[in-house]
Amino acid sequence: MWTDTGVGISKENMDKLFRIDQQLRSSGTANEKGTGLGLILCKELVDKHGGRIWVESDPGKGSKFLLYTADSVNSELS
Repeated sequence: MWTDTGVGISKENMDKLFRIDQQLRSSGTANEKGTGLGLILCKELVDKHGGRIWVESDPGKGSKFLLYTADSVNSELS
């Protein structure tokens, strides 16, 4: 899990974060720019390994990115 206290992400934009067919560009708290491809690549890699990645966020409060892999799920079940 990764958390930040940045600008947060609206529900509408959260739905676009991991989709290659959607373009989402916004500025961070220090006006940094990104292409959005990093999260798409992360999701593809996680999916290929049987995991799951998602985000929880409140605009103006920050975001929490969560990740489970098949290995982490299997170790929890052991």
